[in-house]
Amino acid sequence: MATSPDARATLAKRRADVAGMFDQVASRYDLMNGIMSGGQHLYWRHEVVKAVGPRPGMRILDLAAGTGTSSRPFADAGALVVPADLSFGMLAEGKKRWPDLGFVNADACELPFADDTFDAVTISYGLRNVEHTEVALAEMRRVTRPGGVVVIDEFSTPLWAPLRSVYRGVVLSRLIPAAAHAFSSNPQAYDYLAESILAWPDQPTLASMLEAAGWHDIEWKNLSGGVVALHRARA
Repeated sequence: MATSPDARATLAKRRADVAGMFDQVASRYDLMNGIMSGGQHLYWRHEVVKAVGPRPGMRILDLAAGTGTSSRPFADAGALVVPADLSFGMLAEGKKRWPDLGFVNADACELPFADDTFDAVTISYGLRNVEHTEVALAEMRRVTRPGGVVVIDEFSTPLWAPLRSVYRGVVLSRLIPAAAHAFSSNPQAYDYLAESILAWPDQPTLASMLEAAGWHDIEWKNLSGGVVALHRARA
């Protein structure tokens, strides 16, 4: 069945809805990331790579890899990276851009990998979109070898109250929708983006969810004043 050109997910985050929405925005997804973050996404991605610490032969699962832009630095460092995504549209775009990467269709709640397969699992701006966060965190733990790491890069809660107010009341409510209507093929998808960010738990709550899923040595680093938070933990 064809996906409506204005398809968008809801906070129920049904898998088919999320996948269909990202299918529709795949071709301009990276462009929109740059516009909406004001270029900050490059800094955030650099911090993810540092936190993972890729090295030759290291086995890395990059979940919600989208078009593979997040996976490229791992491959360039000599790691054995598996870019995985729920959206076939994103995967198709990624295969066109990076034919040397082995893209895999995968649902974070039902990962098609054996226990203890990876040295590191990472997910950027995707955990917020999975249907069952706790299940996904447990699945990430299952496929990570003992002593391996998880790195989660996700929108979060700005620490400074004035920044939090501007971010929520202006950036998410006005600027992002305006940019989406100007540049995106599916502006309604970015209404969901704002809604899902506002509904997402803060830094300590996500840390508690990681602990409940079996991760330990949990820490986080606030980026851009807490607009984004980078959580890291060990299996």
